[in-house]
Amino acid sequence: MKALITGGAGFVGSHLTERLLESGHEVHVIDDLSTGSIENIEPFKGRAGFHYTIETIMNAPVLAELVDRVDVVFHLAAAVGVRLIVESPVNTIETNVHGTEKVLALANKKRKKVVLTSTSEVYGKADTVPFREDGDLVMGPTSKGRWSYACSKAIDEFLALAYHKEKRLPVVVVRLFNTVGPRQTGRYGMVIPNFVKQALLGHPLTVFGDGTQTRCFTDVRDVVGQLATLAEAPAAVGEVFNVGNDREEVSILELAERVKARTGSKSEIVLVPYEKAYEEGFEDMQRRVPDLSKLRALTGYEPQVSLDECLDRIVAYFTSDATRL
Repeated sequence: MKALITGGAGFVGSHLTERLLESGHEVHVIDDLSTGSIENIEPFKGRAGFHYTIETIMNAPVLAELVDRVDVVFHLAAAVGVRLIVESPVNTIETNVHGTEKVLALANKKRKKVVLTSTSEVYGKADTVPFREDGDLVMGPTSKGRWSYACSKAIDEFLALAYHKEKRLPVVVVRLFNTVGPRQTGRYGMVIPNFVKQALLGHPLTVFGDGTQTRCFTDVRDVVGQLATLAEAPAAVGEVFNVGNDREEVSILELAERVKARTGSKSEIVLVPYEKAYEEGFEDMQRRVPDLSKLRALTGYEPQVSLDECLDRIVAYFTSDATRL
């Protein structure tokens, strides 16, 4: 398989690159490094089958040339992270919607399969847990920029599925649930790398809201394994799949305690109101748990990495290089 990964220098993109290279596939990466890092793909330089281009996917001629060279496009390039979304809603919407438009249009010209990574955020304020792919999406009001990311990714899904229905473009939509692991930055509000860095530095662990909100965290190795599997599964075309971990639902307060335990930190845990962390009237999802029955039926998927093992890998990542703290 020859694959193009948009956003391939990002957290998930670089792990997917590594997974595909290890499986003997050829990988082309395009990334403008706005949120990705050259450090993430540095180890792959010089490896057989690896190619990278530092450019935005909005550069249609460059993107078109790369699409021509591959069999499948993994579209990961997007504005990510709650803090970035709240602070830059225009960039969030334009990057997610216009970027996806270009990828789908160019892939359609050459009939190349597209694996579109979406997000559990699209479920919005829905309270029917666990979330099923065919469940209703419940968005907040347009006056709250926090929901712009969810809406933009939902539009991406609609567009991808419309290309499949109308033009028969082979597409697969994957909704990721709180993917974590080494190389993830806390710069844009990602909770686990922020907690780990705070704990290792002896700083207070800042829990936003009252800390009772719960999440299910998924090791990035489990995620990229399923992305690769779904890309090669004919029955996945035209479908939407949750990819996550349904075994360990944990509150953010409990997560902070577990990070303290794994790092041996004496840091205190401090509650920070949402309006101080983000903006007045900020809304969050109380629970985020995936229904994985559809994915299991197709691929036999079961999460392989526990939360504690994942936390230990992230701690080791930061302690191995002090510049990351």
